[in-house]
Amino acid sequence: MTSPADDLKTAVIIEDDPEIRLILADVLESAGFSTVSVGNGIDGVRAVGAYEPLLTTVDVTMPGIDGFEAVRRIRASQSDTYIIMLTGLNDEADVIAGLGAGADDYLLKPFRPRELRARVEALLRRTRGEGGSLATGGMATAPAGAPAPAAASDPQPGAATSVSEDPGATTAPAADSGWIAHRDLLLHPENRLVTIGGRDLDLTRTEFDLLATLLESKRRVRSKADLTLVLRGESYVTSYFVGDADKRAVEAHMTNLRRKLGDSPTNPRYIETVRGVGYRLTSEHA
Repeated sequence: MTSPADDLKTAVIIEDDPEIRLILADVLESAGFSTVSVGNGIDGVRAVGAYEPLLTTVDVTMPGIDGFEAVRRIRASQSDTYIIMLTGLNDEADVIAGLGAGADDYLLKPFRPRELRARVEALLRRTRGEGGSLATGGMATAPAGAPAPAAASDPQPGAATSVSEDPGATTAPAADSGWIAHRDLLLHPENRLVTIGGRDLDLTRTEFDLLATLLESKRRVRSKADLTLVLRGESYVTSYFVGDADKRAVEAHMTNLRRKLGDSPTNPRYIETVRGVGYRLTSEHA
């Protein structure tokens, strides 16, 4: 086995089935990874801490701690490894639980090796946190109650406007501040910062990317297939395959995002569902 310093492209495989461990190792090694395989969640968390992998795959059902708890412990350790959960459980609640624990993607067993490799390649095209916890999507947070910080390119440090105390007001930061505003929600794409009602909001990397896409799209509806391809880092091309599992993953991420926003799907303040199509921002005024 190599140390993190010897090989930056390391993958940790946390899987109790030895045959699946071999399949995962073959797929990931063919993609250029050096792999470290363990058979339970406790050893998996330790391996992530020791090897600082770029990628980690986590089985859900394992002896000792399950995959959900393993992912929570990995994220609590401030690791920014990309995490793909692998499971035979096809219940939406399990998908939501896995993504809510901090996983970046969720793949159902039995999986096709080509599909796993495609998911890995899609993750690697996305922004990775730099030394920050993925609980904030790799973001650096501002002190509680402080005005939103300015973008690095701002001519004046105070260019960004602080959030209004009126939760019904639409915030209008300076046009050149880099902030995107909707009601009392502010997002800075470059600095990966989000505030709501003047409070810092902790989002996973995927939740941040979904919210940024919807804010940039304003009232334009984004379909689940469209959002799937955005998360993969791919332009919308109709020949790309987007399956039901991909759409369920978007729904699960959206459920977690709305919960953190304090948004109700039946009476939304920020994101509304367009039935049979997808999602878009609510209007600026109720």
